[in-house]
Amino acid sequence: MQDQNGPPRAVRHRLPEERASVTHKFNIAGHEGYITVGLYPNRQPGEIFIKMAKEGSTVSGLMDAFATSISLALQHGVPLKVLCEKFMHTRFEPAGITPNPRVRFAKSVMDYIFQWLHYRFVEPEQGDLFEGMLQPNGAVVPAAPAADLPASRKLEAGSFHPADAMREIVDLGDAPSCHVCGSIMTRNGSCYRCMSCGSTSGCS
Repeated sequence: MQDQNGPPRAVRHRLPEERASVTHKFNIAGHEGYITVGLYPNRQPGEIFIKMAKEGSTVSGLMDAFATSISLALQHGVPLKVLCEKFMHTRFEPAGITPNPRVRFAKSVMDYIFQWLHYRFVEPEQGDLFEGMLQPNGAVVPAAPAADLPASRKLEAGSFHPADAMREIVDLGDAPSCHVCGSIMTRNGSCYRCMSCGSTSGCS
């Protein structure tokens, strides 16, 4: 009988003995490594392995232990989206520019891994950026209700603000909200710029 004072009992779903996998090479400011993701038959991740190239045994051991804990979490039913939201934007060294066009800057190895997992498995498609614009057949897909938008972005029916398209393909990270219109700002050099009204955080 389950203890009513504790968490619900989780059931582990192991991967089959033979499974498909995806291996991804990354480079963060010169620190190279590999992420290997083992997949269930439905192509969803069930385990991960992280190998850092030319790193000390302490770093390698920590990454192995972390990868094992994430694998156990996935096999016990923790949604990958929850793990990504928890570990993305974690800050520690090494951090820096990467050659991956989808993750141009990584704040840490953890940040890179979970950003990659997120766009590779959680949201592989960014959706229709042209929702609310005229379609080839002439029909108009309704945009978001005007009541849900800041005053600066309440447009005529059938129109679509570029900020709503760009926010889907620009990494907003931990950007603040605009002090003028309330939209989420995007990084502009060392500052932030609002794509809705053009305001900046004060240093550009």
